[in-house]
Amino acid sequence: MTDIQSAKNLVRDLHRDFDTAKTDDLTDALAKYVSQTYVWRGIHPFYEHYGAGDVVTHFWRPLRQALAHLQRREDIFFAGLNNCDDGKSLWVVSMGNFMGLFDQNWLGIPSTGKMVFLRYAEFHRVEDGKIAETALFCDILSVMQQAGHYPLPPMTGASFLYPGPKTHDGLLFGPSDAAESAKTMALVNQMIDDLDQLNKTENDHCKPSYLARTWHDDMIWYGPTGIGASYTIERYQKQHQLPFRANLTDKVYNGHICRTSEGNYCGFFGWPNLNNRNTGGFLGLPASADRAPMRVVDIYRREGNKLAENWIFIDVLHYLYEQGLDVLARMRDINRT
Repeated sequence: MTDIQSAKNLVRDLHRDFDTAKTDDLTDALAKYVSQTYVWRGIHPFYEHYGAGDVVTHFWRPLRQALAHLQRREDIFFAGLNNCDDGKSLWVVSMGNFMGLFDQNWLGIPSTGKMVFLRYAEFHRVEDGKIAETALFCDILSVMQQAGHYPLPPMTGASFLYPGPKTHDGLLFGPSDAAESAKTMALVNQMIDDLDQLNKTENDHCKPSYLARTWHDDMIWYGPTGIGASYTIERYQKQHQLPFRANLTDKVYNGHICRTSEGNYCGFFGWPNLNNRNTGGFLGLPASADRAPMRVVDIYRREGNKLAENWIFIDVLHYLYEQGLDVLARMRDINRT
């Protein structure tokens, strides 16, 4: 088992070398740190790829060519053992924004020549001194919005470039107190259990006091573009929880691939986390007869004995694609890119 600090150092070394590598050197820079059987998962339209060369060809090189002078602006970094497999695997989590000059079209989104921010969350499984697996979620819809081509109905929450933690302590480069990490994991697991009980009882209109068992009253929920952000339990329920629960049915939860914590921070992702059917209203869209998978990342900050902040990534483009709406293809057709 690779120890947590060594795994962190490995990922930080990857970021240093890969983020500064020239475009033609990206494959070599990535191959230095990943295993021979490296598996990479990305949001729609990228999906699964295998090996450094394949990942660079399909994701990193086109992104680096489109967003000139790309920077990684990291807000959260932590690592820990996986709660989903009884600690058999070790994961390193990074979250923040990629920032660059949008100088070339990307995925059919017309370039602007201006700064653009691409929110990301990255999970790396480290094994035997190498990165064996990566899941990279990013908010493509946010780039479309920044470029003036937002394709969906108005959001129920607020839309802006999200900040990092209020406490400015999200970069856990050094060791952390294991007891604090355990507290965070226990609290997130309690929150998940509470939501599971709502699903079992089909209680779609729980009182704010029910969420207050694990959330601060002034919690902040940074949802994906398409939904937006909410502040306080009361507004979170109005702007996301109630529309989500009321307009989605036939929910089947598949669990997570990784759920890990360190210090006051915790993160998880699934592939997919759940499947559901839109009965009409979710994302402002009409009903669909098709059950669709929903791939989700959650990153949490605990403050005291409750959760204070939550950053969420949902592969909204894939969710819509599975229901017959290809947002990127429509964008390409409209703009002839």
